[in-house]
Amino acid sequence: MKKILILGAGTAGTIMANKLSQNLNHEEWQITIVDKHETHYYQPGFLFIPFDIYSRNDVVKPKRDYIPTSVEMILSSVEVIEPENNRVKLTDNRILGYDYLILATGSQIKPEETVGLKEGGWYKNIFEFYTPEGAVELQKFLKHWQGGRLVLNIIEMPIKCPVAPLEFLFLADWWFTEKGIRDKVDITFVTPLPGAFTKPRAAQILGSFLEKKNINLVAEYNTGSVDWENNKLVSFDEQEIEYDLLVTIPTNMGSDLIERSGMGDELNFVPTHKHTLQSKKYENVFVIGDATDLPSSKAGSVAHFQADVLMENFLRHIDGLPLLEDFDGHANCFIESGFGKGLLIDFNYDVEPLPGKFPLPGVGPFSLLQETKMNHWGKMMFRWVYWNLLLKGSELPIEAQMNMAGKMR
Repeated sequence: MKKILILGAGTAGTIMANKLSQNLNHEEWQITIVDKHETHYYQPGFLFIPFDIYSRNDVVKPKRDYIPTSVEMILSSVEVIEPENNRVKLTDNRILGYDYLILATGSQIKPEETVGLKEGGWYKNIFEFYTPEGAVELQKFLKHWQGGRLVLNIIEMPIKCPVAPLEFLFLADWWFTEKGIRDKVDITFVTPLPGAFTKPRAAQILGSFLEKKNINLVAEYNTGSVDWENNKLVSFDEQEIEYDLLVTIPTNMGSDLIERSGMGDELNFVPTHKHTLQSKKYENVFVIGDATDLPSSKAGSVAHFQADVLMENFLRHIDGLPLLEDFDGHANCFIESGFGKGLLIDFNYDVEPLPGKFPLPGVGPFSLLQETKMNHWGKMMFRWVYWNLLLKGSELPIEAQMNMAGKMR
């Protein structure tokens, strides 16, 4: 019996466990998935916790509920991967051999990478919302905050869900307006990017939203340190930005396991073929989701599109066929804009977000690069889609490759 080992039971790993179970003969293949945590988090929901739209309980479920019974699940930390020996060593000294390895080890925030960020101000007037703990602590702070200088700062790229910082700003504008203190809050977005977003056309539109909502933009700001005693961001070229409340998106890095195993780049992301999802170094290793070093967004929709391509390529590989270069960097993201409205963007490696209708040309029901109530409801309905369809590897009506139908250049 051949063995497939999946490391990581987050979004990407869980989808692959389901797809593999659905497509492989259980008498010929043993599928094992390893993760150290029992709880699965709906990470897009973290954004809503600071604003009392969701609670922590709304974004958690047991991981075992989403792993097929035909897949062995092991709750354990992994000490090291030994790809030359086709085996993995767990922290309890168990050894797991494999014929194929799928790395779905994700990414995590590393606030300790920035001098002063995780010191005296941490979770006092410096917060992040990329973990459930951080989102809950920020929710507690905002409940009683009476205003001042709010600075949202991206330390460096890449980050999970690149639109989430903008969504936070738009929701903050709505939240403080609803509380009647918007005129008492000065909001500034500080980013290392040259504009509001990574793609020029979307950046232009999103930048106009910032202006309309009276949110200041400080672009091309490379954060060097945080002077938490004096409430100041300090750039590498010594530009200072004062804050009363700092909401930060710290450096995002791949798993420490990847570093320990010598399989990653300087940020612990795994070098991956950008179209096939095969490891650049090991033929029997595939990489999916946030663990890759690909120039695609680190988002749940991307993991879903990658899984479709990876499943097909895995079947081709075991049949001795050449891999298809079918992953095009496709990403699809709803952007919550506040006041019950939202936007939607759909793009890939080569085509930036364009206006139009989605998914049906001329019909929608969603509008690309336009603010609509329907897009807001699409964002809110996605939580049901995530738990009931996406994680289970179900077929969704959106193809892995980006479709130009309905888009206007």
